[in-house]
Amino acid sequence: MEVNRRALLLGGAALAAPVLIGRPAAAATTLKLAHLAAESHPGHKAALQMKEAVERRSEGALKIEIFPANQLGAPPEQLEQTKLGVIDMNLPTQGALDKYEKAFATVMAPFIFKDRAHVFAVLDGPFAAWTAPLLEKQGLVQLASWDYGFRNITNSRRPIMTPDDVKGLRIRTPPEVQLVACIEALGARATQIAFTELPSALNQGVVDGQENPVSVIWHMKLHETQPHLALTRHAYNSLVHVINRRRWQSLSASQQEILREESTRAAQAMRRLDEEEEASDLSRIEAAGVKITKPDLAPFRAQMEPAYKRVASYAGEDNMKRMLKIVQDAAA
Repeated sequence: MEVNRRALLLGGAALAAPVLIGRPAAAATTLKLAHLAAESHPGHKAALQMKEAVERRSEGALKIEIFPANQLGAPPEQLEQTKLGVIDMNLPTQGALDKYEKAFATVMAPFIFKDRAHVFAVLDGPFAAWTAPLLEKQGLVQLASWDYGFRNITNSRRPIMTPDDVKGLRIRTPPEVQLVACIEALGARATQIAFTELPSALNQGVVDGQENPVSVIWHMKLHETQPHLALTRHAYNSLVHVINRRRWQSLSASQQEILREESTRAAQAMRRLDEEEEASDLSRIEAAGVKITKPDLAPFRAQMEPAYKRVASYAGEDNMKRMLKIVQDAAA
């Protein structure tokens, strides 16, 4: 009787064992990341680095699915979808973010930064501390400021060496007050065309030129119909890594730490790649037949007073004063 009972117990254990062994592991969490950069752009390369590191460090518990080159809609649509939680993460510029929080409008005020080091001292420090709580109220968590670069003017009409050379040109800009104000202060006519339609508009002569960072000009092949590139570096903007707040709150503390740390590392990688590649991009653009000019920027800056007033009116006088103080302190 005892033997039979033991046999039953052992048999029951044997039957139970496969159930325990075959129990499915917890499903991985997949985060959708949409961005505007081409697949060859440093921004996408940085996103791939982050994806690999997050998946490795989380042992597969966190996965990232990347949708580059505006696959999920134009930049404003991507950001709106991220706020709504349809997309988990996005890399908008400050120009997109300022539609929801005006403090971001101050970053793209023309000619306020000396160089890249000055930019990063501002954006990584006091500016991030100022704006992160503001974004949370909008349903977004700010993880890190990546890079995009200083913006420059291309056109099909003439080389640009002085502000007078810009007068009368039809220049495409995004629908962002700072860039429109800057271009119009130089006497050009700013025209808004969707980024996805820009190559066609340049090819058809709808506008004479456009303004973007060097990396965008190269990777989006905008130089192919633009024989003149002026390194005006008139405004800076970066891609800001944001995640939907509800999605962020659904992650564990350790997953949040991994994601924030790897976003910061991706930002550093993109900055390094952007700086390294700009020289080679310029060489390739020049080799393609584009005439590159390096104008003295002092006369351009001297014409910006109307632009500063327009930016302050849009961003808020107090926001503009606060940003200029941060910029001045970081330059000291």
